[in-house]
Amino acid sequence: MATTRTEAGKLKEGRFVIIDGEPCTIRSSDHSKPGKHGGSKCRVTGIGIFDKAKREFVSPAGNPVEVPIVEKKKGQVLAIIGDKVQLMDLETYETFEMDKPEETVSEGATINYIEFEGRKKVTGVKED
Repeated sequence: MATTRTEAGKLKEGRFVIIDGEPCTIRSSDHSKPGKHGGSKCRVTGIGIFDKAKREFVSPAGNPVEVPIVEKKKGQVLAIIGDKVQLMDLETYETFEMDKPEETVSEGATINYIEFEGRKKVTGVKED
């Protein structure tokens, strides 16, 4: 798994974290003050990048958590085949198929997508 580690207390909204083995975007991160009988705690709520499921965890602020290394890439639409689009990565020139995004897309358009461990998801479409 392409991940790094950081402390739970350093997590911020909008960043990524692994919750229950799934990469998630952090929607909220609440920190409690240290009390008389223990250290501060963090409650992190995230939304799955690929499955949109809501996940939460509570952890001491100093505990290590896994942070996925998510690559942001661009591709060009080569063909539209039913509910799939054939893309060419603009850096490596690799071609592959993905599910067609919700936005209207045409051949020749540039698509922004993210990749984590071979799984890809469209994040935006830019018509040329």
